[in-house]
Formats: sequence, structure tokens, C-alpha cells
Amino acid sequence: MARDAKYDILFEPVKIGTKTTRNRFYQVPHCIGAGTNYPGFQMAHRGVKAEGGFGVINTEQCSIHPECDDTLRITARIWDEGDMRNLKAMVDRLHSFGSLAGCELFYAGPHGPGLEARTISRTPSQYASEFGTVPACPGFTYSHEADKDELKRLQRQYADAAERARDTGFDIVDVYGAHAYGPMQWLNPYYNRRTDEYGGSLENRARFWIETLEGIKNRVGDDVALVTRCAIDTLYGDTGLELEVDTLRFVEQASDYLDLWNVTIGDIAEWGEDAGPSRFYASGHENDWVKFIKKHTNKPVVGVGRYTQADKMQEVVRAGVIDLIGCARPSIADPFLPKKIEEGRLDDVRVCIGCNVCISRWEMGGVPFICTQNATAAEEYRRGWHPEKFEPAKSDKSVLVVGAGPCGSECTRVLLERGYTVHLYDTRDKIGGYVNDVAALPGLGEWGYHRDYRETQITKLLKKNKQSQVALNQKPLTADDVLEYGAERVVIATGAKWATDGENWMTHAPIEGADASKPNQLVPEQVYEGTKEVGKNIVIVNHDPYYTCPSIAEKYAAAGHNVTIISSVEVGAYMHYTLEGPNMHRRLHELGVEVIGESAVSKIEDGAVEYFNIWAEGSKREYRGPGKLPRDENKSHKKIECDSVILITGRKSNDALYRELKARKDEWEKNGIEDIWVLGDAEAPRIIADATFDGHRLAREIEDEDPQHQKPFKREQKVWGAAYIPGDNDDLEFRL
Repeated sequence: MARDAKYDILFEPVKIGTKTTRNRFYQVPHCIGAGTNYPGFQMAHRGVKAEGGFGVINTEQCSIHPECDDTLRITARIWDEGDMRNLKAMVDRLHSFGSLAGCELFYAGPHGPGLEARTISRTPSQYASEFGTVPACPGFTYSHEADKDELKRLQRQYADAAERARDTGFDIVDVYGAHAYGPMQWLNPYYNRRTDEYGGSLENRARFWIETLEGIKNRVGDDVALVTRCAIDTLYGDTGLELEVDTLRFVEQASDYLDLWNVTIGDIAEWGEDAGPSRFYASGHENDWVKFIKKHTNKPVVGVGRYTQADKMQEVVRAGVIDLIGCARPSIADPFLPKKIEEGRLDDVRVCIGCNVCISRWEMGGVPFICTQNATAAEEYRRGWHPEKFEPAKSDKSVLVVGAGPCGSECTRVLLERGYTVHLYDTRDKIGGYVNDVAALPGLGEWGYHRDYRETQITKLLKKNKQSQVALNQKPLTADDVLEYGAERVVIATGAKWATDGENWMTHAPIEGADASKPNQLVPEQVYEGTKEVGKNIVIVNHDPYYTCPSIAEKYAAAGHNVTIISSVEVGAYMHYTLEGPNMHRRLHELGVEVIGESAVSKIEDGAVEYFNIWAEGSKREYRGPGKLPRDENKSHKKIECDSVILITGRKSNDALYRELKARKDEWEKNGIEDIWVLGDAEAPRIIADATFDGHRLAREIEDEDPQHQKPFKREQKVWGAAYIPGDNDDLEFRL
């Protein structure tokens, strides 16, 4: 199917200095947890995007010197020849598909904790980082104020790194100045308190950045295209960098040294203002700032904004906002985004839902990133999974999938892609399971794209596979129903439910008086169903660290209810990793939601809740004999009156069907059943991304000896006593 002519503009080549990109799709630098530690992972993940049509693909932040070591997080390095060799695998892979390779030169200042290198960074002034360089620990790391010899040494480090990037084969070098990194610390008065020629006026504060660009240009000439990534407004008013006060003048001064501007907004402490989660920001949310830049430079501009729709992409190019479509998260959700647009297959695009779970794993440090939409992200090398290619079915055995939620629908989709006969069975009237409920919560509508993609693909695949079917709005299957169904293999993906008795992580036991069968108590499922009347004054009993509690609190507070949260964990604690945390707290505050933190509920009565501070039993302990607590009795108990109580305490797997089937295993063979597996939340509650992955994994590994339990994946590690040189003995192609 040919693409619509209105999208032709997206496939025009663009000159970037002496280089030319084949189209306007530009994968901006973004972190994945590969760095130079895992060259196969780095090569395969970026390489899929080149195969999928992206014209330019960059590394993540690439450290220029041990002084900007960012461990716990795993990022790229270009310190020496070893790093160059590891990065070259990626470069060669991108070139094999005709894409340009970019390297982002990164110097963190105190925003990189240096936990591995144990070094101190140089900055214009000395300060402690406002970023949680160690999770939840802002203010943990300090920098050293650079003297003039040291700042010149830092500029040489940039030039040295640019030279190594060129010699590795990179086409583009990007000097990273967004998110408060590197030269931004010299330009931004929030950091730069110097009184010499490198501080004070804009011209002085811009001096370090411009001299650094000039030094790189003198070193590598036109061998590479020179780009800089710049936060054009730090969003702190005149205490930081403002677009129309400082940035536009800086753009005019620095443009002669550059071949492309890579622009963002925001800082590092709240970099979700750039990587905006869909809960708060729509596609193109940076355009009100970015649209100024092209008026002040004759160089092309790339900008981001979670562009997922082809119409929006061509619109911002035609309007002169940007020249190149910057993609990070959309390129993760669908590495074949450009090719699908080019081929007119818009309904096949896996649309990024903006949940930022990809970012959450990197923010934790030390682990590969993941994607809620694309289960193959980060698995391209170690498991050999390709996002668009599937090994044909190895048998004609049929599969019954019970449950059409994130896990079951993804398992069904991949099995159908492989050519298996699949029956997907669910009690709901729509594919998606609880994603349908979550997408109805405030700000989470775009999460519905997860359901939409699977629903669309399964519908299309059923037209090719006439023996398969989807049965929705059905009565719950019993063990007898499953045994008599006629399928040789069965996947139980029946999900999980919220505890109706208040069972939680603190006590692993119910809360006295908690009972969601009562008219004034609810669990989230009952909130979604809307079958119970909720009173004016609501208490939410919370032990969950993710989105459910703040989302339900927002739902009712926005509707005029008085909402109080009693929480044993920080409300939405995990949302700091997804960059939703700051604005989530602001939203609850502006709605008047009261949060009673570090507290738990001891008893629920009719019209009241009794709670206590979880730390109030004293700091001293002593042995007091059997049956006696080693600490004093907690005497902080208080009561709060309310009309309704919402229990968000813990989740329990809906595994009764699976357990009964396992108990009747001796009946499997006579009913023609080869195996029965339990997946996703039905095995153990987890986030949507991991439930989706579980369904995908089993569909890929269904012919293995033990599909219930995943097999070892390929590790990039040195075996003690044996030489290991990345690339020498590795099969770099996908294992289909």
C-alpha cells in the first residue's frame, strides 16, 4: 500500500553539514541501559531502527572522561580504544542499512555521581546536584569549581572524544547541553556564579560552550557533522535560562559553529518536562518554545515532543517548527515507525503510550530498559527477538488462551503471527482486560493504545487464520470447560484482583474491618464498575507505590469529593522513576487532596478509619521474652471520620482456575491436553509492561522444553579464564 502523498515531505533527504540523512526521522540520543558495557545490545537495538527506516540514530549519552561517570546508570563511554571498538559494532550496523550514526558527548558535572570511577567533576562554580544522582538522594554529589587550566582541559576532553567518535566511524557528534549537562552549566546562571570572563553576562557565560564547539571543529573539521543538544528554556524563569532573554541570542552566536540544533526544554531535576509523560503532556508539547528557534538560525533544527502520528509530524515540518522529527520513545515503541508510514500501514504502528516505563528502568540504574508497547525492546540481541519477524509455527497444536488482558492478548497476537491456531476467550466484551479500566482514569487515556494495537492486529490476523477465533463477553470457564474444550495447549492469563480485605505488604494479613462487600468500602475494580455510591468524604487506604492511588484520588477530588490518603509508602513513589511524580504531587495539591504519609490503617469501622504512624513504636529495642514485642507499643493511633473507604492495599492473582487444572493433571492426557501454563498477573501481579512481555515470551518459546519458565538468555560477559572479544564469536544476526 502506497503512502499518502502528504507524507512525502517526511521522506525528503536533509543535509546536516557534510552529511545527508535519507529522511526526516531522527532518533535523538536516549538511554537504554546498554552503553559500551553491552555492545551487542547496543548494536542490535539501534540497528533495528535503522532497518525500520530511521535516517539518523544516535547513542545515548556517551561519557567523554571518567570524571562524568554516571553509575549506577549504565551509559555509553568513549574514553579509549576499547570503547571505540565496542561502539563500532553499532556504527557498522547502522551504516549497513544506510543510516547515519551519531555520538552524544556527555559530561555530567555533579549530576553524575561517579560511584564507579570515584572522581570529582569540574564545573563553573561549586554546587551540590539537585538531581537524584543516587535514587532519592538529591544533594548527594558535589562538583569542583574549575580554574582556567581545568576548564581548558575539559574543552580538550571534548575535542579528544570527538576525535575518537570520528575515528570510530560516527557521522555526527552532538555536544550534550540539554538537561543541565555539560556546557549548559556554564550558560545557565543557576549554576554559573563566576565573576571572570566565563561568568556574568550572556556573552561570558556562552564563552565556554562556543569555545568547546570551536575546539571540536578545529580538531575534526568537516569529517563529522557537529550538533549541539540545547535546553532552550529551563522553565525556572529568570533564575535559569529563558528562551527570549538568553537562548535566542546564544543560538545566533553559536550557529556558525554548528550543522544542526537539537533542542529541548527543561532541566535535569524534572526532566519529565522534556520527556513528558502522556498523563500530563500531549504530542508536540514543546512547540510553543521550539517554534522560535528556526527564526534565529539558518541551520536545520530537530525537536522532540513524543511525535507518534504521521499527520502531526508533517504538520510541524510544513509549519516550519522543526526540520527533523526527533524520536526517542516513539522509536522504542515501534522501531519500524518510518517504514510503516512510508508503506501506508498507519494502523500497524505501535503507538507510544507515554507511560515512561522505559525511562523508569534506566532511572533505577543497572538494568536494561523495557517498553510497555514493544516487548522486544532490549531483547533484540540477548533473546534474538525481532519486532516484526517471527519464526513460523513448529507444530499444528492448537492453543486456548484464557484472558484477553495485556498478557493474553499479546500471547495471542504473537502466536497468530507465527501461524498457530489460537482461541482467545474472555468474559469482557473488549480485548484489553484491565487496561480498559486504567485508560478511563484521569490523564491515562493514551494508555488505551496498548489495547488498540493488539485488538487491531488480532483482528487482521484472524482474517488470515480462519481456524482461530476470539470469544468475548463469555461466561467464566470452569476447569471442566477447559478440559473439554479440545485445545492441546492452554494459557491461563486471568489476571489479578485487588484484595478486598486489606491484605498488604506490611502485614501480609487483612486489616481489621476491611471488607469490600460492604456498601461503604470499595476496591479499584468497584470504582471502575461504578456500581457503588461513593460518599462526600473519602479515605483511601494505600499501600501501592504506582499510579492507582493518585489516579483514583484525582478522579474523586476533581468531582468534588473530599479525599484523604493514608499511605504507608510515598504516594506514587514509582512515578518518580517514570517522571510523573512532581506534577502528580502538584495535581493532588491543587485539588486539595490530603496525604497522611508514613501511616497505616489498623481498623476500619462504620464511618471511621483508625490509623497510626508506622515509625511510632520507638527506636530502641530489647529482648522481652516470647510473645512480647522488642519495641514499645505504638500509641500514635488516631481516627478520621469518612463516608467511604477505598482499599488500594495489595493485589492477588486470579489463579483458582489454574490451580484446579493443575490439581487435575491426571485428566489432561485423556482430554488431549499436552500442557497448561499460567502467565502474567495470574502468575504474580506486575506492571503492564511485564505482563505483556510474559505473554510475548511464551509465544516465542512455546515449543521449548519448559515454556513456563524462561530459558537463559545470551549474556555479554567475560567468562573467567577465557578471552572474550565482543564481535569475534557472536552471531550478530537475529535468532528467529
